[in-house]
Amino acid sequence: MTSESTDPKRLAIISGATRMFLAHGYRNVSMEKIARAAPVSKATLYNHFDSKNALLAAVISGLCGSLLQTMTQATIESDDVENNLIQIATSAVDLMYAEDALAIYRLVVAESPDFPELGQLFYQSGPQAALTQLEDYFRRLNASGSYNIADPVFAADAFFSMLKGDLHCRCLLSKTLRPSADEKKRLVSQVISFYMRGILRADA
Repeated sequence: MTSESTDPKRLAIISGATRMFLAHGYRNVSMEKIARAAPVSKATLYNHFDSKNALLAAVISGLCGSLLQTMTQATIESDDVENNLIQIATSAVDLMYAEDALAIYRLVVAESPDFPELGQLFYQSGPQAALTQLEDYFRRLNASGSYNIADPVFAADAFFSMLKGDLHCRCLLSKTLRPSADEKKRLVSQVISFYMRGILRADA
């Protein structure tokens, strides 16, 4: 039986919706146009998604899927906290600076004044899911007795904030200013080194 994550029709719809949203914006794209771009019948489209909001949520979840999967695997399969955070940071940086992710971010910011629900939908489908997962990981570290993280919520927020910083802002403002693979690797290394010395110190 085909799961949602591998259903070819569903994947084709999400791919078509992504292309249409990025090319024409949210308000200018109808469900009928997405069906043609997929291409699928309108009946098939509505069988999978009942609204544009549901489709945008699926697009964002798809972009964030690799990061969330990496976080789950890293934090469950290994006791090496620093290596886990390196894996999570690498996946997060790959997502944050991906061309499609930056474009979707710009789209949501541009459309949110007229469609405020899009901002909340974007936050819940991506950033909030990642933050909640990292917060839970830090709470598990506290429970294990190996770490004493005073504020897991702040610690998770600081982790992702350091990976974004000024660079992410500049990338959002310029389509040509995306970091190279070496620059992303250096960013991850610097952030993890600073983070492990400061926020995430093991108990003595």
